[in-house]
Amino acid sequence: MKKIGKQTIKFDNPPTILECSSIVGPKEANGPLAKYFDQTLEDEFWGEKSWEKAESKIIKENANMVISKAGISSQDIDLVFAGDLLNQCISSSFGLRDINLPFFGVFGACSTFVESLSLGSICIESFAKNVLCATSSHFCSAEKQFRFPLELGNQRPPSSQWTVTGSGAAILSKEGIGPYITHITPGKIVDMGIKDANNMGAAMSPAFSDTLITHFKDTGRNPSYYDAIISGDLGYIGKDIAIDILKSNGYNIKANYNDCRGSYF
Repeated sequence: MKKIGKQTIKFDNPPTILECSSIVGPKEANGPLAKYFDQTLEDEFWGEKSWEKAESKIIKENANMVISKAGISSQDIDLVFAGDLLNQCISSSFGLRDINLPFFGVFGACSTFVESLSLGSICIESFAKNVLCATSSHFCSAEKQFRFPLELGNQRPPSSQWTVTGSGAAILSKEGIGPYITHITPGKIVDMGIKDANNMGAAMSPAFSDTLITHFKDTGRNPSYYDAIISGDLGYIGKDIAIDILKSNGYNIKANYNDCRGSYF
């Protein structure tokens, strides 16, 4: 692998995404992507006594599922990169403790899964044969930690996001027929002073935009090169801000850009 431009890494032998899997909650099961999920839950507790225990169960079962789908043994996996939204990555730590594999906890909020894929790809390029990447979140536990416990019945403003209840997992491999991860562009912290916990889209848009602009400059590509440009959790407000920032820097992403949350409010 080699660094190109300011922040981008290009892989000479791109790692392949060998297999992926997902488990989601009832709200996600009613959305437009329902048919693509491997498993959907009927309730947020999934037989557990707390939302946090339910989240640990979700990532545990999803990790086992992706290993099974890939048709490999857990002993063929060299490393695990995983994270969630709770303190000290407790959902991932408790959920994956029985898998008995070398584990790196990753905390990147909404970017955790892509961050895990990026770090996993570097390991595949250097020494690893297979790497498991996973993340989870739970709407109820996230609200309790970052905003207000649901029991308070607080009014949610229009700018607030709805954290996913679910888990995504993928296995990266040195061998396979694709799809491949060919480049990664790590982002920087860009703090514009937004302090509203219910408007995280406005807080995150500058960093997303800066990363995308850097990626275009480093690779020499334009937005039209891509079939789709996807951000993770900007919502309607953050999505519009990102479009404006990119446009002011000479990049029109409106035709092929969408946000995972801003599309489904």
